[in-house]
Amino acid sequence: MRQVILDTETTGLNPATGDRIIEIGCVEMVDRRLTDRTFHYYINPERDIDAGAFSVHGLSREFLSDKPVFAHIVEELIEFVDGAEVVIHNAPFDLGFLDNEFALLKRPAFRGLATKVTDTLLDARQMFPGKRNSLDALCDRFSISNQHRTLHGALLDAQLLAEVYVAMTRGQEDLSIDLIDYTVGTDASGHTKALPTHFKLMTASTEDCQLHEQILSEIAKASKKDPVWSPLNAATDSAADSAAA
Repeated sequence: MRQVILDTETTGLNPATGDRIIEIGCVEMVDRRLTDRTFHYYINPERDIDAGAFSVHGLSREFLSDKPVFAHIVEELIEFVDGAEVVIHNAPFDLGFLDNEFALLKRPAFRGLATKVTDTLLDARQMFPGKRNSLDALCDRFSISNQHRTLHGALLDAQLLAEVYVAMTRGQEDLSIDLIDYTVGTDASGHTKALPTHFKLMTASTEDCQLHEQILSEIAKASKKDPVWSPLNAATDSAADSAAA
């Protein structure tokens, strides 16, 4: 299974009002393991950067002025992504910008390249309802170090998201993590040994029984009805079971 974990940075929040992609970062994962293949470009948006966006990623128009425009990197992006499952945190945001860039070049929508799109933000909200599910919050939750992330960066965020995704979807993938020793209780030929017959029988003392009845009485008083496990109810249930049989 081939997956591409993807992230973008943009000039603002809305491609419909002219905002553009200024950075794209992708990492490749095959059979849930990162390969050494990555895709990363800074992109000249040919427009100003909103102040709010700049405070998030720190990419200025001056820095981006000598970088390639999106049209010059689109073929390489298509080659990298085509036929893979794409994993994105808050997928509608990135897909909206990518589809817009493809539309400006009169190409079919970007999302058509993917066999499947997985939104880790949506999955995280289902796993952890009512909690913060930003990439930083998920890194903290899964003990993934992000101390080097002072600003958002597409490639760094894609690499962190890959670790988060694996942690979120991890199951028992290797029998070596089974902590049960199935050899205990077997002889050299693998046959089950006879269980010992000298177990010590422990019975409740009179004091234990009295304390138990006291607790039952306090529960009955607090709830204003007999506990379902009281001797009276147990006898009633037993009689009812016998009648039903």
